Amino acid sequence: MQQLPLRTGLTVGLGAGAGATVRELVLYLAGPSSPEALILAVTFAINVSACFAMGLVQPGPFWGMGFLGGFSTFSAVALACAPMPPLLAWFIISLSVAVAVAAWLAGDACRRRSG
Repeated sequence: MQQLPLRTGLTVGLGAGAGATVRELVLYLAGPSSPEALILAVTFAINVSACFAMGLVQPGPFWGMGFLGGFSTFSAVALACAPMPPLLAWFIISLSVAVAVAAWLAGDACRRRSG
């Protein structure tokens, strides 16, 4: 893996912090005492929209690896799945990854068509 210069690392870090803050704001607006299923659904939607935007725009370090990387989170999906029966957890995590990749491919296809 290529070493990132300090300036790029700081740019990515600032973007990631901003993205994570916006994600938490979106989850808060969904309702601070929302049921786990709603939080999981909102997190799933956040991940898919971030992947679509990444494919559509192909942003640089701040908006790409930074903001969209911080905005999306697969760790929250994994954490929400931890208490579930293993087969259900495996299904949700697999579905989440598959749909996120499909969203990126869809965004990339839209970008190529409009370019």
